[in-house]
Amino acid sequence: MAAAGGRLIRADAYTDAMTTRGIYALRDAGIGHQVLTYRYTEVGARIAADAVGRPHDIVLKSLVFRAADGSFLFALVGADGSVSNRKLGRAIGQKHVEPAAPRDAERVTGYRVGGISPLGARQRLPVVLDEAAAGRPELVLNAGARGTLVQLATSDLVRATEATIADIRIE
Repeated sequence: MAAAGGRLIRADAYTDAMTTRGIYALRDAGIGHQVLTYRYTEVGARIAADAVGRPHDIVLKSLVFRAADGSFLFALVGADGSVSNRKLGRAIGQKHVEPAAPRDAERVTGYRVGGISPLGARQRLPVVLDEAAAGRPELVLNAGARGTLVQLATSDLVRATEATIADIRIE
């Protein structure tokens, strides 16, 4: 079941227009998930969490960072937190990382800001999942389109993205 316009509908009732590359990637991998939709009005994981009625600590920000060597990666942290550049860099063995420019994030993922996801991204990038979020049984993240999220088991997200788990939050 998934929320759509304040009502619940079955996930299999979605049309192809509502299916993203991220959802296809989960289906192809045989990973169970729940599609959650909401009316997108502005960027923000907290806004998305409130719109679908989920706690901020299980709804993830999917952030793209650029490392000193020019490579890109995803950092996933709960909507209630922020990423420490220093801790993220340490987790991937880089001295310096910084948030990617929005145009670069869109180019490497193939998704628009506000719908960026490691699921089905144009380029498979390394993923670092914050250890606080990794401790939750289920997580919610963008599915690859503004206003479309997926909820899935944390273990399935880690498996699907080959995520590294590390403490990357600002204290």
